[in-house]
Amino acid sequence: MAEAMLASWIKNQKLKGPGMKDAPVFDRNLEEALDVRRADHGMYTRNKSAWKMGQAIDFCSNDLLSLGRTGQIRTAFFDELSRHPDFSLYSGGSRLMDGNYDYIEQVEQEVADFHGAETALIVGSGYEANGAIYSAIPRPGDAIVYDELVHASTHDGMAHSLSLCKMPFRHQDVDSFRDILVSVLDSQPLIKQGSRSIIVSVESVYSMDGDVCPIKELLEVAKEVCPKGNVVFCMDEAHGTGVLGPKGAGLVSALGLEKEIAVRLHTCGKAMASTGAVILGNATVRNSLMNFARSVIYTTAPSFPIVAGIRAGYGLLETGATQKLQENIQRLVKHFFRNITSRPIWNKATEMGILSIPVSEDWDSREWLAHCVPLWTRQRYNYWLVFHLQLAGISAFPIDYPTVPKGQSRIRLMFHSANTEAEVETLVSIICDFAQEMIEIEESGESGEAGLKMPKAAQQVYALMADV
Repeated sequence: MAEAMLASWIKNQKLKGPGMKDAPVFDRNLEEALDVRRADHGMYTRNKSAWKMGQAIDFCSNDLLSLGRTGQIRTAFFDELSRHPDFSLYSGGSRLMDGNYDYIEQVEQEVADFHGAETALIVGSGYEANGAIYSAIPRPGDAIVYDELVHASTHDGMAHSLSLCKMPFRHQDVDSFRDILVSVLDSQPLIKQGSRSIIVSVESVYSMDGDVCPIKELLEVAKEVCPKGNVVFCMDEAHGTGVLGPKGAGLVSALGLEKEIAVRLHTCGKAMASTGAVILGNATVRNSLMNFARSVIYTTAPSFPIVAGIRAGYGLLETGATQKLQENIQRLVKHFFRNITSRPIWNKATEMGILSIPVSEDWDSREWLAHCVPLWTRQRYNYWLVFHLQLAGISAFPIDYPTVPKGQSRIRLMFHSANTEAEVETLVSIICDFAQEMIEIEESGESGEAGLKMPKAAQQVYALMADV
């Protein structure tokens, strides 16, 4: 199965533009644009992961609590539908017209109560939610200060913002955050006077880097630098939902900061294995979203089945059914770090730059560990490591530009509650086997035997490429 998937991926990386001289200009121009991606092996394709066929171990999906894999969310969803046998498949229109109904309002209030928020607004996806937040909440004269690694949906939302001042700070760098706040105050007199606001955009867990936001420290700096209290925070909890905090309520709830974060975003398509997203805030925030966010105004409201799926997921969180699952993710990530850093090959592989897991440093001193662990190797080895993992029965994928900055490709490992210690140990062994092979290749120098410069998995995949 892995070979078939890789062969399909390879086929899609072959340039098409040069062979389309007689094709319609519309198609040719599009294919030439796609060829830019293909040239770097960066052409996205529709993949069918081998783990879904039972032929590999899942270390890539967003089914973090394994509610989808185990069928728990499906059972809860059907139970919810059975309690409402006369439900409608359609919502009937926008939330501002015919699309509002009692059930969605009831579920929104339940979700708000669960997170300790005043109100909640259900939207179609996390992407849609960030688009709504940043196009509607910042007002003219406000500034947006954001962690440089916030999600693409946040950047797209900011592109439609009325705020003209948008400034990034270095990822997770509290000192850089302080400097940017000072810079904004110096350049924006209305903000310095306290008549306009600074909206700070951060994420609870940065899924491409596997680190947790130092939100307490950021809040302290904001209060110190801007004593007028006109700095407000928007927290994207997409990768904190279900994984961090009491009953999976997220990082903000874990730290008791519900009253200090103006806007929170929780997605339902990851740990809760459902769909949709929820924006939390006070009544002013919700009214602003419903009046200024075009993605809320000009779209059909979420239908009953979508909302029922959300309620089913939150029902599992609320009852504590997922607490042990949440704890198991922490245990497995710790087991991974402990196991891989204790392997004899680890120190040499890291010293040579063949392996690197930045979040493994001081892992045992941190209160929470993220479920997503970025695995680095030399940039030119990144796909070789992917090939090695896939052919060895590990479902994991490369993360490339534009998802991450150029020259910073990596492999993202995702840990799930249904993974086992044995599976984690298998993953570690396969990674270390790759490291050993690459060390031997590098140490062999130019005098190595024919073909030794390319690892075996890569040789196998490139042989497939020759046959495609």
